[in-house]
Amino acid sequence: MQERLVFLISPPRSGSTLLQRMLGSHADVLSPPEPHLLTPLAYLGFHDRVDRAPYDAINSAEALRLYVRRLPRGEEDYLDALRAYADTMYGRLLESSGRKLLLDKTPAYATVLPFVTRLYPRARYVVLTRHPLAVFASYANSFFEGRWEEAHRYNPIVERYVPPIARLIRERAVPLLHVRYERLVAEPEAELRGLFEFLRLPHDPRAVDYGERFSGPSDGPGDPIGVGRHRRPTTASVHRWATEVATDPAKRTLARRMIDALSDDDLEAWGEPRRTLWEPLERAGAPRPASRVVNGYTLQRRVLLALRKDVHRRPHGALLERIRYYCDVILRDTL
Repeated sequence: MQERLVFLISPPRSGSTLLQRMLGSHADVLSPPEPHLLTPLAYLGFHDRVDRAPYDAINSAEALRLYVRRLPRGEEDYLDALRAYADTMYGRLLESSGRKLLLDKTPAYATVLPFVTRLYPRARYVVLTRHPLAVFASYANSFFEGRWEEAHRYNPIVERYVPPIARLIRERAVPLLHVRYERLVAEPEAELRGLFEFLRLPHDPRAVDYGERFSGPSDGPGDPIGVGRHRRPTTASVHRWATEVATDPAKRTLARRMIDALSDDDLEAWGEPRRTLWEPLERAGAPRPASRVVNGYTLQRRVLLALRKDVHRRPHGALLERIRYYCDVILRDTL
């Protein structure tokens, strides 16, 4: 499976669904909805802990480490066992499809990259980056109606995603191709040619028109907010963040804070060195208000965010916790 797997690594709201559909338009590429298959394996106790799991996570982690220590090859045997599970899950789906490659696009993998690359060191990794502030602006506008401070408190995605992905790009410990979103939407034909060459697939220029070619499932986890509006890549949103920030002092302050938290090395590897990162803002004219995105996906996410907001501070927080507990027990016993 190692040679037949492709991981698309990126932060959320970076254009990964667009790239997934372009690559998935190739006859030899299978691209299911985000499987989130490997993230749980990273938290079984050996590599990281699930402190809120329905078992004693501390005892479980200690017992697992002692057990792995007794295996003939230690951690390598443990990784072999996890890989056998993942190989079966990936392989059965791929075999039934008749395709050559399986593309797994799960943004959460960026938070456990050392584990993923240890598990699949010979898989190919397509790493997609976008201007960090464009990523954050899209996230805040999609799920928080443009309230940057609230979005940042909930999930500081710039500070969370840029360092580990930049490190992966710098170290290149696995077969890797770095793709810039801005270049992908500006020159999609040329970028696709390089991608298919990296994946050792015959070039298919028609994949640019993903709206007509992509036949993968649209249900399941994913981010279909903007990609469904177009049938091929567009540069319409490349510098939208700059026009939004240009006349909003509060957003400029937060933007500076986010970028100041990143190292020069990480920004350089990302493709947005500090010396040129602010140029779109300096060129920005009158701001265009970001249009509100409303569809089934955004409504679902906003409801979830509203339900989870400050749940422990609510007057009936303890009662809600108990209700959730009883619901979990009922569901566990009936599923």
